[in-house]
Amino acid sequence: MEKLAYVVALLLLASLFQPLTARDLEINVLQLDVSQSDCPGVTKDTWPELLGVPATLARQTIQNENSNITNVPSILNGSPVTTDFRCDRVRLFVNVLDFVVQTPRVG
Repeated sequence: MEKLAYVVALLLLASLFQPLTARDLEINVLQLDVSQSDCPGVTKDTWPELLGVPATLARQTIQNENSNITNVPSILNGSPVTTDFRCDRVRLFVNVLDFVVQTPRVG
């Protein structure tokens, strides 16, 4: 039973550091990404400031900033997703603690 407690504690610690790692890696990607949204009525297409925040807060922020975004699902990071582009969707890629680990973007 004691080993299980150590394993759970280690997994929780590892998942806490995942948003920090994603934030460090995302900086280089943001510097290369200069595209703007082709969606009508969408004034902002990425939210880098939401890395590492809880998914519920990220969802509220995105929908408050742009009422055209109506579909904001949480998806466990690494899960398969469709490749279709939708102007009303922003996917929140989260870790097991429901913290955003990739920059949310329209698509």
